[in-house]
Amino acid sequence: MSPPRVIVLRTAGTNCDQETIHAWQLAGARPQPVHVRALIEQPRLLDEFGILTIPGGFSYGDDISAGKILATQLIHHLADALARFVEAGKLVLGICNGFQVLVKAGLLPGPLDGAAAVWARHPAGPIDPQSSTLGLRPEGDADPASQTVTLTQNDSARFEDRWIRLKSTPTANAFVPPNTIIELPIAHGEGKLVARDDSVRRLLVERKRIALTYCDADGRPGPYPINPNGSECDIAGLTDATGRVLGLMPHPERHVHATQHPLWTRRPNAQADGRLFFDSAVRHARD
Repeated sequence: MSPPRVIVLRTAGTNCDQETIHAWQLAGARPQPVHVRALIEQPRLLDEFGILTIPGGFSYGDDISAGKILATQLIHHLADALARFVEAGKLVLGICNGFQVLVKAGLLPGPLDGAAAVWARHPAGPIDPQSSTLGLRPEGDADPASQTVTLTQNDSARFEDRWIRLKSTPTANAFVPPNTIIELPIAHGEGKLVARDDSVRRLLVERKRIALTYCDADGRPGPYPINPNGSECDIAGLTDATGRVLGLMPHPERHVHATQHPLWTRRPNAQADGRLFFDSAVRHARD
């Protein structure tokens, strides 16, 4: 079977696309960087790929809030294409800023009440490449009803840039095996996941949307700095109902070689934990 094709979406402020491309190449995929404007002009281009990745960075300078402008572009111009992509059984991975985009577009955690996602009801359409509106439609921002959680400023009020541990939950998804402790770097100022209300928080657990949680070396949750941002329920990553859409704040693409870990000289047999995400996704896409 031919290697799955991966679209690595980029825009102004994306700065982790090359590392993400490298990670997919190591896993045996065929990644291709595509600017969001090219995708807006030709939404059917997305149909040619099996995996969509929204990498890390500071899209549009994190203006308004991290990931908000790119999320609004996706909702207003690519909703039909994204709905078609997910319904076809394809995979979506959002890393750091990409996770923020998926959350603020309402694609994660997805509908919790069995209803259709609001984002899928917005019409797609072309934009003027010379427009200064960055692709936003004149009717304004995304429908807030589609967003049940958000990612906001860290409790520390600082940009957290270091290595952390996280544990995958028993929730099935295409990107990481369950009950696995993983070490990855983080680099974010707005990584605290907050639910809209208590009912959403309860449904995240009941509907098995929590894919990854921050933990210590033994897999147990704890306060800062174990939980680096104050996320509710220690959430580091979410999945949708299908398990084919995953978003996480840590950076798996920055730990695809064992030598990238700061203690690599003391751990000669250690694995590069970030490879799990890309290898698992490629295996799933080939099945």
